[in-house]
Amino acid sequence: MTLLLIEGPMLILSGFVVLLLVFLIIKSIVIVGGREMAVMERRWFGANMPQGRVVAMNGEIGIQARTFGPGLHFVIPFIFKARNIPFTIISEHEVGLIEAIDGNPVPQGKIFARMTNGCNSFQDGESFLSNGGEKGPQIDILPPGNYRINTALFKVRNVPVLVINKGQVGLVTAMDGNPIIPGRLLAHFVEGHKNFENAEAFLEQGGQKGPQAQILLPGTYRINTDLFIVEKFSATVVPAGNVGLVTALDGEQLPEREYVAKTVDGHDNYQNVSKFIHAGGQRGPQFDVLRPGTYYINPLMFKVELDEVATVQRGQVAVLVSNVGEEPVQLKYITDKATRDEAEEIEKRLQVGIERYVVPKGYRGIQQEVAGPGIYYLNRRAYLAYIIDTTNITIDWDETNDTKFDPLKVISRDGFELSISVKVIIRVRPDQAPYMVSKIGSIDNLILHVIHPMIDSSFRNQASSTSAMNFLQDRQEEQKKAEERAQLELEKYHVECVSVLICQIRIPQDLMDTQTKKIIAQQQLDMYTEQQKAEQTRIATEKTRSEAELQKSLVEAEIGVKIAEQNKQKAIKFAEGEAEGIRIRAEGEAKGIKAIGEAEGSKILAIGEATAKAYELQNVAIGGQGVTAIEIAKQIASGNIKVTPDFLVQGENNMGGLLSAFLTKQIARPEPEA
Repeated sequence: MTLLLIEGPMLILSGFVVLLLVFLIIKSIVIVGGREMAVMERRWFGANMPQGRVVAMNGEIGIQARTFGPGLHFVIPFIFKARNIPFTIISEHEVGLIEAIDGNPVPQGKIFARMTNGCNSFQDGESFLSNGGEKGPQIDILPPGNYRINTALFKVRNVPVLVINKGQVGLVTAMDGNPIIPGRLLAHFVEGHKNFENAEAFLEQGGQKGPQAQILLPGTYRINTDLFIVEKFSATVVPAGNVGLVTALDGEQLPEREYVAKTVDGHDNYQNVSKFIHAGGQRGPQFDVLRPGTYYINPLMFKVELDEVATVQRGQVAVLVSNVGEEPVQLKYITDKATRDEAEEIEKRLQVGIERYVVPKGYRGIQQEVAGPGIYYLNRRAYLAYIIDTTNITIDWDETNDTKFDPLKVISRDGFELSISVKVIIRVRPDQAPYMVSKIGSIDNLILHVIHPMIDSSFRNQASSTSAMNFLQDRQEEQKKAEERAQLELEKYHVECVSVLICQIRIPQDLMDTQTKKIIAQQQLDMYTEQQKAEQTRIATEKTRSEAELQKSLVEAEIGVKIAEQNKQKAIKFAEGEAEGIRIRAEGEAKGIKAIGEAEGSKILAIGEATAKAYELQNVAIGGQGVTAIEIAKQIASGNIKVTPDFLVQGENNMGGLLSAFLTKQIARPEPEA
């Protein structure tokens, strides 16, 4: 009995212990799913965290830096509390930007924490803290994948990958790094950062803070967009028929006397800023141009302006004035690159003061070598092009609207004003075009300031030395004089005078009338002489014509007799025919009249018989009075009898009615038979 009493409480105690053990075992087990992780918190029995820390290391009270992965884990119950959270997922088109909630402070002057080794892409929080991980934005990023990140220690922000489309460039600005060298506009290029995808390498290689010289070409990039801000710009496109004029915004200082920067090689049409800078590229307008195409150029470094290509048509040359090259101040500068013969020729020109600024290629000034017909990608900042026609050029002085000059007005020796229309034809040889440009500048200047004054003066001088009529009559000689003078004068300007033509000379009307009358009188005298000769010839002709006409009359008389006899016979035959015709027509008309009369009589007889027969049948059918009533009705209907009187007379005792009845009876009374 006592044993039973003892065994009862023991059984209860044992059961309680078993339940307690089961409870403790359950509380000590942490089950983590396949796509989850467990964040642990230590509540009791441990060291306090250092001041400023928010995540505990092993043995410290607080939320633990380490985590449990998928599976079954045992912990001390009541001391640790587990909380399951899902994995951090970075999709294929995203990157993960990390910010550490705890860690060492970022060094002064820095914005982003340095990269910490051994933390397994931030999945090992304890290693991150123990290896000196720094608090704040991290330069390392998470590529696509699933990560076991302790969200109590790290904040993860999913951002899309950077995509630079075709026809675009990405301009990068670094938010951290060394300062840019004073005087420079853009940060220098550093190696090894793989298009800014490796931020740690960028900073370790001395990457500079601010706008970057390197750009991003079309493609997809996994970049820490907190560290590198990327702006997208359109690529530089030079259309067909255009040329791109480039201005560098950074580089070495342009020399004081230079307007266009020197040429440097290796920059791949300004697409590689680093090589441009390292090769000594100068700031300012560039000598090299961009031809039609698409270029991935950093617009913060190079400004590109479009200009039309230079086109030289057939029959033209382009005289180039170079703004670049060596100064031809002394002859030795020229003889360095010229042959001895060329140098002697140039020296001769310099000595006589001719075309001092026409120089060989490589020197500043008017280029001796011209550009023939074609299309040229010309840098108009470095070269000025004067298009010169090498075919015949015609200059007119006349009254038409499309010419530059009016007809020349000159005074003859005898005081008459003459109006002369002139045509001058000139030509510039291609090899002489540079010298013409050096002398006068352009064809327009040549025409306005040389040819027009020369032609005007020449004809004034020639007209003043002769009379108006002689000038008109000696037109060919005057034209030859003007042409010879023009050839001598234009030769000074390296221009050929092909010909000078006098098209028209107008003299005063009074002088023209006098000359005209004189000529008319002379013509009339000649005319009268010819008329006298003509009259004598006419008399002889008339005599012959009269004899011929008499012979003709005799023949006509004989023929007339024969014709009269024939006409007589014709008239007799015609009269006999007419008489017979009249007789036949008269007989026909008589027979016609007789037939018409007989037909009319038969018609009247038939109508009468039909009418009598009708009255007879009516009388039998309705009686005599009925027939009478019908006839009266017909007469009334035809309007031959008035029913309503013109005047109505009435009186007492119905006299009017009696009178009406009487009249009606009289009207209705049948007429006596004849």
